[in-house]
Amino acid sequence: MALITETEHASVSATAAAANTSMATAASHRFSVIEPGAQVGFGTSIGAHVCIEATAVVGEHCVIESGVHVCRGTVIEDEAHVGANVAFATAPRGASGPSPSPAVVGRGAWIGANSSIGANVVIGAKALVRPGSVVTRSVPPGAIVEGNPASIVGYVDTLQGPAATLQISASQSRARVEAMPVDGVTLHHFPVIPDLRGNLTVGEFDRQIPFLPKRYFMVFGVPSREVRGEHAHHACHQFLICLRGSCAVVADDGTHKVEIALDSPDRGLYLPPMTWGIQYKYSSDAMLLVFASDYYDAADYIRDYAEFIRHIAPDNGGSTTAAR
Repeated sequence: MALITETEHASVSATAAAANTSMATAASHRFSVIEPGAQVGFGTSIGAHVCIEATAVVGEHCVIESGVHVCRGTVIEDEAHVGANVAFATAPRGASGPSPSPAVVGRGAWIGANSSIGANVVIGAKALVRPGSVVTRSVPPGAIVEGNPASIVGYVDTLQGPAATLQISASQSRARVEAMPVDGVTLHHFPVIPDLRGNLTVGEFDRQIPFLPKRYFMVFGVPSREVRGEHAHHACHQFLICLRGSCAVVADDGTHKVEIALDSPDRGLYLPPMTWGIQYKYSSDAMLLVFASDYYDAADYIRDYAEFIRHIAPDNGGSTTAAR
């Protein structure tokens, strides 16, 4: 990694750079410290009153705004943006038990001003931490978090799909399928038959639902700040219906993302193979039913987003499309 030789607010001597250490000096009101043993990549901008401790690594073309404290061992990957007065936590001196790992900030992530980042936290690539957040748990790639403690409130570059609650004022005699911006993902609207004895909605497999299921599972009792899913399947098709309450589903084909609200039992979402799926924003009474085309097979899961992106890259010869 090339060490920084000059930034907007601080200069580093050629001698210090050659020794793989840095000490930034400027006007007193812009004083910043890069301790010996820290690494700062080429093209990175260091603001005023920044402290980067020994063994910390800051990648290339990052922005570290004024007042940031980067503790020992922290890794900030290329093109990340760290807002003013962000603090990365270290383990208390003399703490018992295993030593926590320093934080890692993924490539292109953005951390808002006055946020605190705990030890053992990994902030995924292109994730966004809103200002003032206290991040105590790892943040998935592309997620948006806020609050104390921080929780996921959205995903970057995600389109909002249609949201509608159950209408039972009149009978709907025909099913309807709505294509989503994500490849192969469809939102299904099923007939609703209102009746004084109880309303009814119905769907047929291999007709309205595009596969025959071999397995189902139900998700319920999810704490509101928890996120489920966060995986794709090589071969398995899935169909999701929220029987009670509501939740949001993010579908991602590696190029486009869409968030769809499932908030009534007459709406179902089809996820084809090689679609990254996330479920979150569960209401306290939510009950999500999922039909699957195959029996459970751990080898069918892709649980790492970077691996998913590698699988769907164009140089894979189009095998993903064929699987669908």
